[in-house]
Amino acid sequence: MRTKLVILFAIAFALQFNTTFAQGCEDDVPTGATSGVPSTSSTTFFGYIQPEYDSHFTDPGENTFKFKRARFGVRGRINRSFSFYAMIETSDFIASDGNVYLMDAFVTYDKHEWTKFSVGSFKQPFGLEVATACHSLSTIDRAIVSDQIVAPQRDLGLMMLGGTSKTKFRYSVALMNGTGLGLKDNNTKKDVIGRATYKLFDFMTVGGSFRMAYPNNEDNDRKTYGAEVVLSYNALKVQGEYIYDEGDYNRAAEGGCGSVPLELGEKREGAYVMATYDVNEKLQPVFKYEYFDQDLDIKKIGYQEMMTLGINYFVSKNTRLQVNYQNKIETGLSVDNDALLMQLQVKF
Repeated sequence: MRTKLVILFAIAFALQFNTTFAQGCEDDVPTGATSGVPSTSSTTFFGYIQPEYDSHFTDPGENTFKFKRARFGVRGRINRSFSFYAMIETSDFIASDGNVYLMDAFVTYDKHEWTKFSVGSFKQPFGLEVATACHSLSTIDRAIVSDQIVAPQRDLGLMMLGGTSKTKFRYSVALMNGTGLGLKDNNTKKDVIGRATYKLFDFMTVGGSFRMAYPNNEDNDRKTYGAEVVLSYNALKVQGEYIYDEGDYNRAAEGGCGSVPLELGEKREGAYVMATYDVNEKLQPVFKYEYFDQDLDIKKIGYQEMMTLGINYFVSKNTRLQVNYQNKIETGLSVDNDALLMQLQVKF
């Protein structure tokens, strides 16, 4: 029997959440200044590619080579007060029309550690897994609930944020269109989205997220809530989160990283828990359990469970091989739909 409030646990290398509040696809940029704010100008070109092979054990079977992501960007500083970040997606398997598009592009006023402001296109500040940089995910796919409910994952807006990977408390609050990238708002009300985390102990961090949205018009709203907990003990790291969502939603908004959006009921929820263990600096097994219920008012229809067994092998600091076996669990009639995913990632 599924539980509506899930205690979640999370990985964080040495509990320094460099990926936790990444607005784009990169980790927080290390700084030499004691205040956490860089004091010199700079420009850095970066990117990563993720060629992948997928085999789906359906009837008939399917398999293909593809790119999960192929992203290239530039980031840097204009002066002591302003930084910039821009990234393009070139993978045909992500863009719905197969064309290259501008994904993240924002300017940040970051002179003060606790009152930074970003404007442009960036990730919604909701949830641990969505905020984690794509190249730092422990499994090849994000959880179903992250892809289906936190959508659109990227949007245009204005965000206020504070704290760094060195502080116990971090927050971000954004006003966003709610329609996704490349689209004007379809009503006069903006979505309000926020997230905060607090490091309770050296081994534990807790957090929460919220979204108050108007996906299609000014009358029908949407409310979303999320909770997360992070624990780390020596080589063992575990993470998870729970997300509840209700109300209207934009059926034109795509799921995360090319996933197919599902038809949702009035109320929906999902959660996951994931554990990794660093055998050594190269080898990291991972286990993930998740569920997603796309309509809480209908029993056994639209309910999904999945277990992922995987291995992450770090060839070098910037090269990683991931192998995931996805065991999809049905509550009713069993269906042949398991999958084996293999991905090689190179960062530069």
